Amino acid sequence: MYEIIVVGGGHAGCEASLAGARMGHKTLLITGNIDNIADMPCNPSIGGSAKGIVVREIDALGGEMGRCADKSLLQIKMLNRAKGPAVRSLRAQADKITYPKNMLKTLRSTSNLDIKEALVKDILVKDGKITGVLLEDGTVIDSSIVILTTGTYLNADIMIGSTRHREGPHGERPSNYLSDNLAKKGFKIRRLKTGTPPRILRSSIDFSKTKPEYGDNERLTFSFENNIYYDVNKQEPCFLTYTTKKTHEIINKNLSKSSMYGGLDDIKGVGPRYCPSIEDKVVRFNDKERHQLFLEPESLFYDDIYLQGFSTSMPTDVQEEMVHSLPGLENAKILKYAYAIEYDAIDSRDLKFSLESKLIENLYTAGQINGTSGYEEAAGQGLVAGINASLKLDGKEPLILKRSESYIGVLIDDLITKGIRDPYRLLTSRAEYRLLLRSDNADLRLTDYGYKLGLISDKRYELFLEKKKNIEKCMKEFNDIRITPKENEYLKEIKTEVLTSGISLYELLKRPEIGVQSLTKYLTNSYDNEVLEQISLSAKYDGYIKKAMVEVHKMEKAENTRIPLDFDYDSLHNLASEAKQKLKEVRPDTIGQAMRISGVNPADISILTMYLKG
Repeated sequence: MYEIIVVGGGHAGCEASLAGARMGHKTLLITGNIDNIADMPCNPSIGGSAKGIVVREIDALGGEMGRCADKSLLQIKMLNRAKGPAVRSLRAQADKITYPKNMLKTLRSTSNLDIKEALVKDILVKDGKITGVLLEDGTVIDSSIVILTTGTYLNADIMIGSTRHREGPHGERPSNYLSDNLAKKGFKIRRLKTGTPPRILRSSIDFSKTKPEYGDNERLTFSFENNIYYDVNKQEPCFLTYTTKKTHEIINKNLSKSSMYGGLDDIKGVGPRYCPSIEDKVVRFNDKERHQLFLEPESLFYDDIYLQGFSTSMPTDVQEEMVHSLPGLENAKILKYAYAIEYDAIDSRDLKFSLESKLIENLYTAGQINGTSGYEEAAGQGLVAGINASLKLDGKEPLILKRSESYIGVLIDDLITKGIRDPYRLLTSRAEYRLLLRSDNADLRLTDYGYKLGLISDKRYELFLEKKKNIEKCMKEFNDIRITPKENEYLKEIKTEVLTSGISLYELLKRPEIGVQSLTKYLTNSYDNEVLEQISLSAKYDGYIKKAMVEVHKMEKAENTRIPLDFDYDSLHNLASEAKQKLKEVRPDTIGQAMRISGVNPADISILTMYLKG
């Protein structure tokens, strides 16, 4: 008998099982293959645009992905440095051998957590409530809560050219029964697909025809614990190359052989919009002369190079031609051919914000089963599902992260309010309050939650409180210390306009040409770079941040107006028909959520609000 069973050992499953166990509940992680726990079957990277911020949020809440990534780095950089702080995000190449080993070591050393190698055939339900799981060998395991994190293994098919094989990544057995059994219990099943590119033998590549891409020359970490495990001067480079006119000719000539373009006539899955195959790129963007590709090392322990941006489902002989048409890869040896994978997912609109199912009590789902793509989106959901499963066992209210306080909140709200058509990927453009949800302040936004949940240690929390205290002290100095025209000579030195009257350091810092370090000479105390960065960003974006906060407060009023779960929308005769349909599908918790449903217009919201107030 377990309190929590987590099905699936991917990134969602690891975070869910660790959260459950660390919060004091007897937890079982069931996975088809222990060797594939925390596996990275596609891109050997952690982070990226928006995704890197999610990893920082996971760490601030007490999750594991950031720490594990820091221990497994091949290369790390901050993306979008030349742009505003709202879109800056960490991205790292992680070692495909080291990362899973580190995660498995953490899982095995965690008390309250067992790991079992098996496949789950069905979930067991009595009176609308979870009682456990049934394994494919007939074993029954009882549990109070079940969290499904099955990734791409539900009825998975691998497709190359005109061939289709019922298997998961790495040719493993997929889950062949669970999806059908979920459908029998009322779940709406969707068919999705994604793909992966070929892997190339490093020694067969002529890197002189490519452009090297290096990591940043400063120490960076995902985790706010700031432990450095790598040598900044010994990072593995990636390399940039491009498709050619010949590449495009080969693809256009063989389109009918691609699984997605005629090679198979029974494709039902919808592919990822923001990570298309190379066939999609060539067809959809036929005005482009070339597309950029990255050669990325997978591990220090073997010589596979990941050909980022070259996902395909072409037959193997065509893949050979395509690869050999690329600069630097004329004589390349393909170690693993690219493939597409089609799999089942559920309709995410059937979930509560806690990620508990609306159909079956005490059943939670997280990751690609909810229609997302990406390791980071999966891990964020897994952490929230594990936290909320534990809170429910403790008789406490769930943790519901708002759109204004985390990208994880944006992700979950989008899944539940809007649903998905194609595998969902987080982008900074999806977050309307992205200036508030920066990579640098994830700890300030979420560490208090992590500590209250028991996922942040006392020692770490004390350091966090010290940082907050220093930020407040530094901010006070910047506001209290005034600069007068006596300092005009120095202002000329740092190439800024001279003063005619006194001004606070904070107001002076608002000038775009002035860096925070040039003003530290006036401070009474010394502060580390993390503290000074918060003061600088606060000053530089002061007006924009205040404007964003006004919008947040407006939305909070709408979020505080609750809608009963069993509300009869048909009784409101003035509501538009489309609005009634969408509102009944989603069953929003609040007016704020109702406002974000596609097809519900402001007039419908006014009618609904007036009725609820009445």
